[in-house]
Amino acid sequence: MSASAQSSGQRSSGPQTGAHAVVADAVDPARRPDVLLRVRRDEGHEPSAWWMIGAFVFVSAAVIALMSFIPGGA
Repeated sequence: MSASAQSSGQRSSGPQTGAHAVVADAVDPARRPDVLLRVRRDEGHEPSAWWMIGAFVFVSAAVIALMSFIPGGA
């Protein structure tokens, strides 16, 4: 819709803003093709929080171990 049509009082039946168009064409955000590594799982099939805690501990230990190879440390 052009600005002149909107200012003269003519309105189309379509959405007035981009947000309305997005809501009207909404799909499940977990299934969008542009979102990587996001999966909506069924109830009871979510990964345990302990996996994330274990991954944090593992990565932290790996970083500390690799830093031991840097010369000049105390």
